[in-house]
Amino acid sequence: MKKIGFIGLGNMGGPMAVNLVKAGYVVTAFDLVESALEQFVEQGGQRAPSAADAVSDADAVVSMLPASKHVEALYLGDEGLLSAIQPGTLVIDSSTIAPESAKKVAAAAESAGVPMIDAPVSGGVGGAIAGTLTFIVGGEEAALTSAKPLLEVMGKNIFHAGAAGAGQVAKICNNMLLSVLMTGTAEALQLGVNNGLDPAVLSEVMRKSSGGNWALEVYNPYPGVMENVPSSNAYQGGFLVDLMVKDLGLAMESALATQSSTPMGSLTRSLYLAHSKKGHGGIDFSSIQTYFQSSDKS
Repeated sequence: MKKIGFIGLGNMGGPMAVNLVKAGYVVTAFDLVESALEQFVEQGGQRAPSAADAVSDADAVVSMLPASKHVEALYLGDEGLLSAIQPGTLVIDSSTIAPESAKKVAAAAESAGVPMIDAPVSGGVGGAIAGTLTFIVGGEEAALTSAKPLLEVMGKNIFHAGAAGAGQVAKICNNMLLSVLMTGTAEALQLGVNNGLDPAVLSEVMRKSSGGNWALEVYNPYPGVMENVPSSNAYQGGFLVDLMVKDLGLAMESALATQSSTPMGSLTRSLYLAHSKKGHGGIDFSSIQTYFQSSDKS
């Protein structure tokens, strides 16, 4: 398996494709953004004039797209990629989409004789660049076994969550929890700062106490507390607020479908949606810190 077709060279997909190139794979990519293709070629990749051309003679296909509608449009229908991909070609979709969409595309792939896994990722842009992503996989064990050499180039941890769509379920559960932790951390930090505490000192206290969590450990939302995180770079890079809003929307859809109670997830989605509507949708999700800063000053 040496020829890879890669669709979607965004903040996550671009570094993932580059890591495959560095590992010796021949990667032919397509993206709607010309500059993304140019940058990929500069780093040793090959470009294709269309998605169908990118996968025409591939041994495996990897896609990383923004939402369910993009994945369904890419693969399904008379002009979808499943009509262009040769039977037996492995497909890995690393987009974060609705579980039902993942199941729908996987069923169509199975009918076309194409083994497919949904493999959304966790780890952010930094993990994509470093090749340390976590892949959360749904699909058949045999397809996952075939995919592991590729996943191990792009990531550090691989979990098999279950059948088709299970990877998406696990991913939206993880991101819902992440959003709750980040929002709670930002709220607590702002309360401390408003009462005269140094955010760095408070962060260390909570990190070593029962309030310790991932945000405090590696992704502190308060500017200047931690180096090399978006909060210390005007919240640039990282995981965008609008993407968190999308993922929380998927979580709420799943909750409704299964009659699950998710009051914390629902509240956090409302906070992130309000934050986005204030014009912050294009910056990192840890910028929810500024929501509490502005609220406290009003």
